[in-house]
Amino acid sequence: MAKLGFNFLLLILTNSFMTGVYSAATFTFVNKCGFTVWPGILSNAGIAPLSTTGFALKSGESTAVSAPPSWGGRFWGRTYCAEDSTGKFSCVTGDCGSGKMECAGGNAAPPATLAEFTLDGDAGKDFYDVSLVDGYNLPMLVVPQGGSGVNCTNTGCLADLNGACPSELRVMSATGEGVACKSACEAFREDQFCCSGAYGTPDACKPSQYSQMFKSACPHAYSYAYDDGTSTFTCTGADYTITFCPAPNTSQKSSSGAQIPGSAQRGGSTPGDGNMVYEGALDESSAAAPATCGHVLMFAIAAVMAAIWLFCQL
Repeated sequence: MAKLGFNFLLLILTNSFMTGVYSAATFTFVNKCGFTVWPGILSNAGIAPLSTTGFALKSGESTAVSAPPSWGGRFWGRTYCAEDSTGKFSCVTGDCGSGKMECAGGNAAPPATLAEFTLDGDAGKDFYDVSLVDGYNLPMLVVPQGGSGVNCTNTGCLADLNGACPSELRVMSATGEGVACKSACEAFREDQFCCSGAYGTPDACKPSQYSQMFKSACPHAYSYAYDDGTSTFTCTGADYTITFCPAPNTSQKSSSGAQIPGSAQRGGSTPGDGNMVYEGALDESSAAAPATCGHVLMFAIAAVMAAIWLFCQL
């Protein structure tokens, strides 16, 4: 009887492991910008929101947010945010239209750099990418922690493109700073740039001169709708660190010249200035290292629950 009970418990734990105990994830947000960033979070349609949908992240701070198995959605950073005299909260870039710090189901207004995730997808893998399809507002780095897989690696856009943005795509603040860079689709509303209408298939929609500029500066990020081949990554059993303004390798410049064609180089430390390309994508923040404990804790909880159930049956 004891042997049968042990085997049954082992079966429960094995089944828990195989069916998604490890597919939940902890996302740790790190702000290495010299200014406050307000992360926004949106779950995919039909998926429950996370414990927060928007918060303030001061320079140097980090915050962890847990996601359940099979969660999917997107993260982004909002900049130049404030409340007006009526208490309405809004941001110059990445605003989600809720009027509050919590986005509460609101999406990022383009242009905004996006980190997109689908946990526990095909074959139990997490699928993730950093996308400039809706434009760009902040450098962003995604680093998997504790995961496995042949394509389980860092990705992001490590260039500050705002100062280098072509004038026809540039978004300016009220004080005349370049604070974001539109996609060609957002700027021109033409099918050939939006991969819509007659251009709504991978064969018909090809990279434009503008998407190629983004791709040259950020080769691992989505630059247009069908840029899947070099821009989608997969992990199994990982947590993730999402860093805004990852620390640059100041000893190196990009071999491509660290500048988008047709733009003038600028410098500065406020959001919207500069165009240095950050090399390596290896900024693995120590703030994220403990995050993998979440997976161990979930497994331990499952084991305890299974043991209690088994004891009640004896």
